[in-house]
Amino acid sequence: MSAQLARRLAGMGIESLRVLDAVARIDRARFLPPERRGEAEGDWPIPIGFGQTISQPFIVAYMTERLGLSGDERVLEIGTGSGYQTALLSALAREVYSIEIVPELAARARALLLGELSLASVHLREGDGALGWPEAAPFDRILVAAAGPDVPPALLAQLAPGGRMILPIGADPSSQVLRVVDRREDGRCAEVDVLGVRFVPLTHGAPAAG
Repeated sequence: MSAQLARRLAGMGIESLRVLDAVARIDRARFLPPERRGEAEGDWPIPIGFGQTISQPFIVAYMTERLGLSGDERVLEIGTGSGYQTALLSALAREVYSIEIVPELAARARALLLGELSLASVHLREGDGALGWPEAAPFDRILVAAAGPDVPPALLAQLAPGGRMILPIGADPSSQVLRVVDRREDGRCAEVDVLGVRFVPLTHGAPAAG
């Protein structure tokens, strides 16, 4: 499906064979607007409507790789968007809980991920991602695909001891960084900024709806 894309990502520094295999098996074109599907192999973000984008494949793969998934984790994803990142996570983790605030994108992702692809390990919700999914917490991994000024407190509270969160930080798109937060077994957290990025802003306000 996307073997050429996987080879390109390997050449760009993605080392995880599990991540590269998932990229090769999942057709990115299915998650793009019909008029943009010819760009599926390109390493750039693509608009998907409603002011949102599907991130460039390198950033998707890099964030997924930094989560260090072994296959037994419960993952919370903030910003379902097109559903592409969700599908990759579902191939690499035990369960994926994903939240999307834009109703139209949430409906589209539900139809694709739960309908066409029948991904039984994926759970979807429409609502404010900054609030997380408290009744399903704690999560072993959290991936946030939209940028805020700091780590949302509710998400940090839902990260399990020994868990890891990766998210873009920065209100100004020109100066955002990708941050990795590790929660130690004693509950304390260590943070490190690893890469300059450019993400759409994390928005708030929609009530959660399972």
